[in-house]
Amino acid sequence: MTLESTGAYHPLNGREALCHWLGHIKLSRIIVLVLMILITVPLITHYFLSKVESSVPNGDIHRTRSKLEAFEDFSTLRASDLKLRIEEMLRIKGSVSAELRDLEAKRQRLQIEVVGFSQKIDDLKTEVIHQQTELERLKISVEQAQVSQREALQRNTPDLALPRKLLPTAVPGLYPPLETYQSSACRMYNCFDHSRCSLTSGFPVYLYDPDRYPVIALGWEVEGFVKTTLKQTLGYNPHFTTDPVSACIYLVLVGESLATMGPNLRNFTDSTLQENLLHDLPYWGGDGRNHVLLNFARSGSVRGARELSTGGRDIFHKVNTGRAIFIQSTFSRSNFRPGFDVVSPPILGPPGGDTWQDSPMMLPARRKYLLSFQGEFHQSANLVTAYTKNLGEATENFNDSEDDFVNNDGRSTRQNIESFIVEHLQGLEFGSTSDQFLFHFDCSLPMGTTSVGLDRRAGSVKVVAGSWGDWVLCGTESSRGSVLQDSTFALVIASANTSLLTTTVLQTRVYEALKAGAIPVLLGGDQLELPYNEVVDWNRVVLSLPKVSVTVVVDQARITELHFFLRAVPDSDLLVLRRQGRQVWERYCSSVQSTVDTIVALLRHRLGIPPLPVQDEPSPSVFNATFSPLKTEAIVPEAEPEESLGPIEPPYPSPKFKRNYTFFLTQGHEVWNDWGDPFKLYPQLPFDTILPSDAKFIGSGVGFRPIGRGAGGAGKEFCESLGGNSPREQFTIVMLTYEREQVLINSLSRLYGLPYLNKVIVVWNSPRPPLEDLRWPEIGVPVHVIKASRNSLNNRFLPYDAIETEAILSVDDDAHLRHDEIMFGFRVWREQRERVVGFPGRFHAWDLNHQGWLYNSNYSCELSMVLTGAAFIHKYYTYLYSYWLPQAVRDKVDEYMNCEDIAMNFLVSHITRKPPVKVTSRWTFRCPGCPVSLSEDDTHFQERHKCINFFTQVFGYTPLLNTQFRADSILFKTRIPHDKQKCFKFI
Repeated sequence: MTLESTGAYHPLNGREALCHWLGHIKLSRIIVLVLMILITVPLITHYFLSKVESSVPNGDIHRTRSKLEAFEDFSTLRASDLKLRIEEMLRIKGSVSAELRDLEAKRQRLQIEVVGFSQKIDDLKTEVIHQQTELERLKISVEQAQVSQREALQRNTPDLALPRKLLPTAVPGLYPPLETYQSSACRMYNCFDHSRCSLTSGFPVYLYDPDRYPVIALGWEVEGFVKTTLKQTLGYNPHFTTDPVSACIYLVLVGESLATMGPNLRNFTDSTLQENLLHDLPYWGGDGRNHVLLNFARSGSVRGARELSTGGRDIFHKVNTGRAIFIQSTFSRSNFRPGFDVVSPPILGPPGGDTWQDSPMMLPARRKYLLSFQGEFHQSANLVTAYTKNLGEATENFNDSEDDFVNNDGRSTRQNIESFIVEHLQGLEFGSTSDQFLFHFDCSLPMGTTSVGLDRRAGSVKVVAGSWGDWVLCGTESSRGSVLQDSTFALVIASANTSLLTTTVLQTRVYEALKAGAIPVLLGGDQLELPYNEVVDWNRVVLSLPKVSVTVVVDQARITELHFFLRAVPDSDLLVLRRQGRQVWERYCSSVQSTVDTIVALLRHRLGIPPLPVQDEPSPSVFNATFSPLKTEAIVPEAEPEESLGPIEPPYPSPKFKRNYTFFLTQGHEVWNDWGDPFKLYPQLPFDTILPSDAKFIGSGVGFRPIGRGAGGAGKEFCESLGGNSPREQFTIVMLTYEREQVLINSLSRLYGLPYLNKVIVVWNSPRPPLEDLRWPEIGVPVHVIKASRNSLNNRFLPYDAIETEAILSVDDDAHLRHDEIMFGFRVWREQRERVVGFPGRFHAWDLNHQGWLYNSNYSCELSMVLTGAAFIHKYYTYLYSYWLPQAVRDKVDEYMNCEDIAMNFLVSHITRKPPVKVTSRWTFRCPGCPVSLSEDDTHFQERHKCINFFTQVFGYTPLLNTQFRADSILFKTRIPHDKQKCFKFI
């Protein structure tokens, strides 16, 4: 609009107004506005186009471009149209952004699916490999089953098991009696009725009650201790029977008998035995066949208070005993029937129980005295003098025998020999040698006083006509024992009366020497018969020298060689002799129980009858008969899937009692003298003989699985068969646990798929039963949970009847072993069956400050123990641990709740004299997430130090031996061709 001169208001049209505004606007404003438009519009357009091209699909981009091409000339657009176009572009941008977000989400989903499918592909590949491995194992299992089937069809020998008893049905019949002179010709083949003792009889033994059936003459009485302890100890013997009908042998106790009247009131020339009472025994059968007459001796000397006893003499002389067997400690040479009668030691020990406390330590090898002797030579001693008058009727008088002529001095040559022996020994004692000797030849003088200063002539030996010529004992058992414990060797001089085969006094000397750890030196040992000589190898226990040469010349007496002979024995042989002597004493002589058991076992061994089988421990289940525990699938083990470790087999128990009748024939010497228990029959032994390597291919291949069928091979062929020198077998895992359910379940789960596993025995040591909702894993073999009667670590080594294999893998419930480690340990054990084979090694170290042993678990290049928390042992050792080991050892384990593994290592090393075998590089075991174990207690190591030293006292020495190697598989770290496999990948 505009104002005219008249002052009136006139509105202008649009064009005039624009022109009017342009005419009045400043030039600078116009320039700024144009510049802003020229700069802003291209920038906005460029930004929009770039976003569209990068985010929108190609077709949309082209469409958008076609739309925008119509607006290339923005300078001609009006502001309102430009606004519309900008809004359109923003809408398009929002739509494109939404589409882009959807596409990104789809892309992420696709990527996740691709990763999942890739994982499934990898899992399927792994599963294919695993299934191929399982298929190969199944093929191997099928092949093994086919071989077993062929063996079963071709087998022509029965499987031996415990025999059925075949017993007599009547008491012995009545047979004509033998004359007295005929008894001297008795042997097992002509005086023993073998028909009553079949191989399957079990050797039943019947004892006449000495109170009900006395056979002793008036004025004599069987000593009360002997009578009581015999009935008691024989009652513990498994062969004892109260049924006379089924009995194989009949025992008659005749001594030791004591005189009930003084010597002045009795004619001692009369026999102690009453023949009519002996023949009137209800099962005597006329001639006394299968009867055993026991004349035990408890008197240590023919001097002193026990002179009026039968234990020190041969009471069967001139008594009609028919076909009966004699067992006693004193025998005349003419009255002893080899292979028929038995020499027994005197019963000087307690009725039974552990006797290790009575023996000193075996070390040092050399003691204070090189040699000691305490005794006095007598030729007459009351009863003996009178008795030898009768004895002379059967054998020539001592002084008038062919080889004992009388010299000018009135003494026989043998009397001169005894004097020469005394003089020579006294010369050693007071000679210039550095060795110390202790000899005491006169019992009337106190210890430490010698007759050298009084009378060193031969006449110092007391001579009384009509004597046995024996060396009686001096002092008490305690005083003699203290000297023997300080003596390396103990001299035992045979009787000067060569008509005597053995005497109670001589047997007492041997008994006391073995008990004290002094090695007996028998001077005149070639003329003696020692106890149980047909089964005990006395050459490994005593040293023997003849008394004199056959010419009976005093100057040729062998006593002159004694010192040189003893000095020639090295320390190693000293300790072997001492250890063997203690073993013989403990097992066969130390108590009445051991003596009675040995006599019964010797007679049974003589007849070739096997012992009665050892009793297994029952395996009661921790679950009630009506309760079924919950089951769950086992965790797949963390093993290399491509490594095959062996076939999958059903449970296969080890054959039992296959050598019932041949074992004592082929290895009887070892049983009596090395392994320690001839009193029981064991189902298997780690010492069983093995066949030559070619026997498995030539006629004796039943049960063997040679690698590559005998052609050998590397890893592939190795995993298919057990190979080795023994037939196929499996092993049992024994796992001890106490209130660690989840740890136990995890350990059981890891056993899934383990080859050659027969079953798992879980010893439930807790008084609280397992939770009812506890899920037990299915691992492919039976899991037997045994309820322990009490919480004891000794339960780990009980010989449960549920264990049906020779091999036992003893493991802790928190031990984590790989399958390949277990399999390698099993294969190594099959070649070292008599030893402990396992993983964690330990050693015993000498305490330089306190002179004792220390238990050490540090890393070391030498070890002496393998802990049974992860070790293979033979089931035979569980019997020995539970029934044979001294009770004090098991009591100490219960006291400390510790050390059972050390005790087992002591036991095995003591029996075998070999160290354990460590396998693989494993030294310790850690169980992540497991509760704190007993081994982490501060007192754990202190208790183990004490255990080693205590066990050393029980055994008398430390049987542990050191070893400096471990076992790895043959091809470990060996470069082999690419087409071959190693035995184990990581072992």
